[in-house]
Amino acid sequence: MATVTSTRRKQAAAEPAGPRKRARRPGDGLAGYLFLSPWIIGILLLTIGPMITSLYLSFTDYSLFTAPEWVGLDNYKRMFEDARWLKSVQVTAIYVAVAVPVKLAAALAVALLLNNKRKGQSFYRAAFYGPSLIGASVSLAIVWKALFTDDAVVDRALRAVGINTGGWAGNPDFSLLMLVLLGAWQLGAPMVIFLAGLKQVPVELHEAAHVDGAGRWRRFRSITLPMISPVVFFNLLLETINSFQVFTSAYIVGGPNGSPAGTTLFYTIYLYDRGFSDFRMGYASAMAWMLLLGVGLITLFLFRTARGWVYYSGDRR
Repeated sequence: MATVTSTRRKQAAAEPAGPRKRARRPGDGLAGYLFLSPWIIGILLLTIGPMITSLYLSFTDYSLFTAPEWVGLDNYKRMFEDARWLKSVQVTAIYVAVAVPVKLAAALAVALLLNNKRKGQSFYRAAFYGPSLIGASVSLAIVWKALFTDDAVVDRALRAVGINTGGWAGNPDFSLLMLVLLGAWQLGAPMVIFLAGLKQVPVELHEAAHVDGAGRWRRFRSITLPMISPVVFFNLLLETINSFQVFTSAYIVGGPNGSPAGTTLFYTIYLYDRGFSDFRMGYASAMAWMLLLGVGLITLFLFRTARGWVYYSGDRR
């Protein structure tokens, strides 16, 4: 028994010792917070601080030139009696409901075309992604508006095929559609994400379905869409949130009054007009928090409904 115990001790002594954990020195935590301090200061001063301030101002009557006066929920109650606020909600809701599906459908269609190997593929990818690099710039909005004015390029092209609509920029029936097309034209970001998702779909599934006699549409509906459903959900969520924040292009096209006839009076434009033209900062702050609440509820709704159509790897359904 003593011999066995002695042998085990020798074997344990001969085995190499595992990696030892370095003792934590007192200054390690301080060094970590020191490196994080720019981010901490930034989020406190530029994000959390302004949010708390705007929340307080939303319960006050504040005009930038006088001290805030507490009015409670009056700003929130007044919103539902404001016809222009209701109009801005309607315009923004219509835009989101139309622009997001159109943009995602166009991005997915382009991604499907670019997913197949062809000559000049890199050039086509860069060409379709290029408009997204411009962003919501003033110069782009000015050029876009010029294309859709009366007797401009778009108007002449439509008249050449027998469609006479006049200038879209001044037509209440087409002004919002013009902004929808501008948003759909900048499909580069969701297209790249869709393309990355399509690359992850196993080719063997399509080959097996093709052998079984499934056509292209059946393979797309039964294989491709379920496999890329997490990517679809991500793009849907991102584009929905971004669409609620449209400002520059709508402001250039319709101005602060949402011309023509209030058809381009987006929520953000009316918020800006109330805050920096009428100097009703308390009312504008309440509008901002209502927008945050609305986007938050829609985001929650998307997450809840996603359980029925988004499929992740390893799910059993």
